[in-house]
Amino acid sequence: MDQPHSQTMRYFYILLISTFTFAQQSQSVDFKSIQAAIQINPVKRNVIGKCQYTFEVKNKVDTIRIDAQKMVFTNLKINKISVRFKESKTQLLLFEGFSKGKNTLTFDYEAFPTQAMYFVNWDFSKEIDTPEEVQGQIWTQGQGKNTSNWLPSFDDVNEKVVFGLDITFQKSFEVIANGKLLKKINSGDDIIWKYQMQQPMSSYLVMLAIGHFQKQEDRSMSGIPLEMYFEKEDSLKIEPTYRYSAKVFDFLENEIGIPYPWGIYRQIPLRDFLYAGMENTTATTFSRDFVVDEVAYTDRNYLNINAHELAHQWFGDMVTAKSGKDHWLQEGFATYYALLAEREIFGDNYFYYKLYQTSEKIKEASKTDSVPILNEKASSLSFYQKGAWALHVLHEALGRENFNLAVQHYLKKYEFQNVTTADFLTEINFISDFDTTTFRNKWLEETQFQEADVTALLQKNEFISNYIQLIKTPLDIKKDKDEILKILQSTAYYPIKELLVYQSIAIPFEEKEYLLTTALKTNDVNVRQAVASSLTEIPENFRLQYETLLHDPSYETQEIALYTLWKAFPEHKMRYLEISKDWIGFQDKNLKLMHLSLALATEQDQKEKLKSYAELLSYTGTNCDSNLQQHALEKLLNLEIYTEPVFKSLVYGTGNHRWQFVKFSKDNIRKLLKEQKYRDIFVKIRPQLPIREKTQLQRLLEE
Repeated sequence: MDQPHSQTMRYFYILLISTFTFAQQSQSVDFKSIQAAIQINPVKRNVIGKCQYTFEVKNKVDTIRIDAQKMVFTNLKINKISVRFKESKTQLLLFEGFSKGKNTLTFDYEAFPTQAMYFVNWDFSKEIDTPEEVQGQIWTQGQGKNTSNWLPSFDDVNEKVVFGLDITFQKSFEVIANGKLLKKINSGDDIIWKYQMQQPMSSYLVMLAIGHFQKQEDRSMSGIPLEMYFEKEDSLKIEPTYRYSAKVFDFLENEIGIPYPWGIYRQIPLRDFLYAGMENTTATTFSRDFVVDEVAYTDRNYLNINAHELAHQWFGDMVTAKSGKDHWLQEGFATYYALLAEREIFGDNYFYYKLYQTSEKIKEASKTDSVPILNEKASSLSFYQKGAWALHVLHEALGRENFNLAVQHYLKKYEFQNVTTADFLTEINFISDFDTTTFRNKWLEETQFQEADVTALLQKNEFISNYIQLIKTPLDIKKDKDEILKILQSTAYYPIKELLVYQSIAIPFEEKEYLLTTALKTNDVNVRQAVASSLTEIPENFRLQYETLLHDPSYETQEIALYTLWKAFPEHKMRYLEISKDWIGFQDKNLKLMHLSLALATEQDQKEKLKSYAELLSYTGTNCDSNLQQHALEKLLNLEIYTEPVFKSLVYGTGNHRWQFVKFSKDNIRKLLKEQKYRDIFVKIRPQLPIREKTQLQRLLEE
């Protein structure tokens, strides 16, 4: 899973506390299955459920604990007999009625989740009053937030249980959960969706997603059903979004050498998702930002996330790290196998360039990062990228055949169990005489990045060798003109050509014009984008050539070029606005927002300016994804448009579930509150706000 470092640390802190308590309980009690029938009310934002648990008492135990955040329990029975119980704010405590051997627990419960289950764009209005018209979604995100906020379960990853979910919801919506869909049962205006897992998994991997989804189906070469979900309005984006999905699945299943363990695989794009992706068992959820058209695919495709989360189905879902310090066994493996999948599709140069880029990031971070991989406080960069590099070192030292053999032994031996780093290294020792002790010390326990080893491995690739040499010894713009032209006109991999462009930034335009002109003629989107971003001032005699960038198949290039041209040539501003008037861009409408902000900053008819303001303001509404809201607010604030509606949208941002948008909103409100005239506006709008936003604003006013 991709997640911010601060969220990772919070997850490991929770994990550390719960692991200690659970370790004591797990010696005496083994939970086998959880069958839950739930109903979700999106207006009340609550969950009402009936649960049945099976568990085995192995040794005498005084209290059995089930994690349950702020829930109310009724009708609780153990082995069909009503018993007394206790409920704290975080757990259900059982202390009577169970006996050694097999037991059954049943109860009803109600939860009002403030974390882990999210209600997005779920607002009824006078104009929209039927479920069919509501474009909202409900989805869950367990890791770091805990499934126990909406389903009584286990925060500790070491308790693996076979889950079954029956979910009742309004019939016009699609409901997705883990496992096989056994059946759909009509129930008045609702449908009961019955999903069932066959193998045990950790609670943080339980998921559900509800929305107006459609799906496209495919099959892997091994016969696994592949379901790819989308919203109706994104139907033309299915192919670029899910491009290579089946190929990635087949590659990973063959490369890992262990059959996909779960029987079915789904992928669901979600509005306003917290992270890039999440590897819920059998069902990856990912941000709708990665639902792309043909042009957006160039800049922002889903492929790496697709491969990363799929690899987790083996590394993380099937075998799960026992504790936070072994987290690299999940993220390092998923990152490395995603790179191997991309190598299969894009080739060796791509693969080594990605390894080079991550090595540079790790090298820079190691100057201040003193936490090794085998530490629950390690950074995301360490768990993911340094972990992947450690595996690449093993892969190259052992050879592909032995490396894969060790991985296969490891997965077979510990399937559906929890593992440590020692467990994995033992399997390396089993198939080879590789010195795992030295490897562990150098790569997993030391903080120093092994630059010499890394450089040697990177130098295996000729392109990377040439790239590194060009960084060390840049070509002279005058003396080496023929060599520069030769490279630009060759089939050399694009980063070499990009580098030539970026190395010329400080050189006067007249001296580098031939380089830029030739770079544009490569017709390589990446190289042309380097030209777009390397110039802030454009001579008139280069304007027409630069204007061709406005039509490149890249929304990032178009955004850069539009702003640069608008700023450089005031006499052409209106023409650039006319060219860009119908642009949209990514899901966050980057091109539309750029056009509107430039229109507002351009002298033109006042009526047109008001129209642009109204449209830009409309994207700050709570019915829009928070990325779009934030970017629209950024444009308005940069233009110093400090109106009541803008201030209201900022305050609404403080109540969003995405911490990035909350921080952005609070930081900007704090800045504005320093001036009395703006403070007066916030005070004026406070009575008009809902209670949550009103409370947040009051706290900021009192700081």
